[in-house]
Amino acid sequence: MGKKTIRVSDFSGTVLRPDDEAVRVVVLEHPDLVAGPVQLDATPTEIENIDDAALDVAVVEIHDQHGGGEPRRVVLTASEFDAMATDMPMAQLLKTAERVRPPKARRGPEKIDYGTIEHAGKPHRGRVTEDEALLVRERLDEVNKRLADAGLRQIDPADPEHAERYGFPVAS
Repeated sequence: MGKKTIRVSDFSGTVLRPDDEAVRVVVLEHPDLVAGPVQLDATPTEIENIDDAALDVAVVEIHDQHGGGEPRRVVLTASEFDAMATDMPMAQLLKTAERVRPPKARRGPEKIDYGTIEHAGKPHRGRVTEDEALLVRERLDEVNKRLADAGLRQIDPADPEHAERYGFPVAS
């Protein structure tokens, strides 16, 4: 038994033949959209006038007490927004307004604190802090169990390298 897939336009329900071109439309924002972006299939003719129907809009964030301190995003027509500027034209106001700097991008993963029981003793290139060494010495069984469960090498106080790294007494 085989399966047959039939593509259908989400807009009109029109069945698309295998050689028909389908257009993917991703809906990013809509008042009825509740769980994030969705995609719809359409025929090119169904969306050919979409650019003509597009509105000139202004999308703004309002930072005030409403919404528990979170900014509100508001979409309004550009002409409605432009009318709010009464001292000078909005175009001039936007050219001279203070720039908003985007938040700094994070520089990779968060730094791991090896001075906590969760990470103490894990292999790493950095220097072992006194906090990490103390945790390893005082709670060696717990640290080694966690390392073994994670498939990592365990710490052996008799190993001269481990003894030096974590401050175990060196056997003479």
